[in-house]
Amino acid sequence: MTQPKKRRFSSHLKLLLLSSLVAIAIVAAKQFNVQELLRTLLIWVESLGSFGPIGFIVIYNVATILFIPGTLLTMSGGVLFGVVWGSVYVAIAATLGATWAFFLGRCLCRDVICRMIQSNVKFQAIDKAVAKEGFKIVLLTRLSPILPFNLLNYAFGITQVSLRDYILGSLGMIPGTVMYVYLGSLVGDLGMLGKTEQSTSPETQIVQWVIRGVGLIATVAVTIYLARLAKKALNTTV
Repeated sequence: MTQPKKRRFSSHLKLLLLSSLVAIAIVAAKQFNVQELLRTLLIWVESLGSFGPIGFIVIYNVATILFIPGTLLTMSGGVLFGVVWGSVYVAIAATLGATWAFFLGRCLCRDVICRMIQSNVKFQAIDKAVAKEGFKIVLLTRLSPILPFNLLNYAFGITQVSLRDYILGSLGMIPGTVMYVYLGSLVGDLGMLGKTEQSTSPETQIVQWVIRGVGLIATVAVTIYLARLAKKALNTTV
């Protein structure tokens, strides 16, 4: 097998591995009651005592890689550890999980994407522009809880965004993290997480509206910013 063919085979194999990971996550989500499974795991974390934070971080990392929504886990941080330490542990867990997914996206898909766009000058220009403004883009997307956190982790791995900008920009998760952890602390019971009854208190509803408002503003901001960035990049190729 020639060298180019070997590289193509390796790239396709990596893409197949990532596709299989996504497929497994989707099938598992349909076959199993994910919320109940998470609650069972979180009850186990609660029983670990001083080792609970380690178990919590490991579970959060695995969930992030497998595209399992993190809202329930984030809120559980408030139930298990309180607002302050819950926010700290969730921030650590989310950053680590996002970084693992970023590496997976970069290792499994980046070379495939590069070959696909190498003959397209416009796509290359946009990719370089995204890399140049990586910190701002990551920060704005992290400020928006509306945008899919787990999918963005892999998507950023495919771009030229540097690891440094990615990690620093991911600090934008902190405001949303604190608010969701605070919501969890108001619930105070793992068994109540994810149930509609928990959202009846005025205090909880206020926090939820704040989260939605911040998410909407950040989403609009990142959409406008990306549109301008793409337009500027495309103009340089004309």
